[in-house]
Amino acid sequence: MTGVVGGHRVPVLAVAGGTASGKSTLADALVRHHPDSVDLVRLDDFYVPAHDPLRGVRTVSATGAEILDWNHPGSIDQSAVAEAVDGAVAAGRHRLVVVEGLFALTLPVVTARATWRVYVDTPDDIRLARKILRKIEVQRQDPALSLRNYLMTGRERHAAHVAPSRAVADLVVDGTADEYAMITAVTMLIGPVLAAPVRAEPALDASQFGETA
Repeated sequence: MTGVVGGHRVPVLAVAGGTASGKSTLADALVRHHPDSVDLVRLDDFYVPAHDPLRGVRTVSATGAEILDWNHPGSIDQSAVAEAVDGAVAAGRHRLVVVEGLFALTLPVVTARATWRVYVDTPDDIRLARKILRKIEVQRQDPALSLRNYLMTGRERHAAHVAPSRAVADLVVDGTADEYAMITAVTMLIGPVLAAPVRAEPALDASQFGETA
């Protein structure tokens, strides 16, 4: 499927990075600054149902409960992802389709469709601190549980399934930078795809990320 805008096929920008790296900050900023030009597909929306016994990868939480492994690419419904990306491209309503998520540079259904690949790179200690703060402030979760899950599976899953995807990126962005620096770097990669200039607005704090994994 190929959507066309201004005589050109709609390109796809894949944005990956570890949990709390700032990839959602970047993707959201692109949409905010170019609302009529950017369509966003979030991989977080395509996990298999948490209680589906036949699909996804299971793991054991620090609580002892068996749960869906949110940090494993096998828990993503790749067919649904492919349908969503192809649908956004075919619709041709935007100049750019952004696919954002932990596994945006890991899943073949995304990388095969990506025109450009971006990895948001942030030191592990900063990512962990951001994640724990989010768990406390947003989900009211005991930070000890987050730390135990990180030590039991999270750290290993990142090393196995997310960090290696940095090597296939066309651009590595500093996840500790503000949104304007990240957008500028991406704009230099993709060229004049987004016709409208970035609007001057207060920058988001890099800690205001939206990932859920």
